[in-house]
Amino acid sequence: MREVVILIPEIEPEQNVEIEVNINGRKRTIRYKVELLNWESHDVPPNDKVTVLKHFIKEKEKDWELVEIGAPDDGNIPLVFRKKMF
Repeated sequence: MREVVILIPEIEPEQNVEIEVNINGRKRTIRYKVELLNWESHDVPPNDKVTVLKHFIKEKEKDWELVEIGAPDDGNIPLVFRKKMF
């Protein structure tokens, strides 16, 4: 099992979350960040939104990985990234 689901309180976009866990007695910190992609600021037709999303994700720092794409709301789509552990 690689993933464990932990419910956290509602957080505002553009914030970071750090979760400390103990795995077999070893403490690790897992970092997440939430970012909003605003469709309206890109002024794209509805059929090009996937292309905008792919480009946005590709341009992120390489030490963060996408873990969740949230449901669109008011022209925004929340994206959750997890910092890669090397």
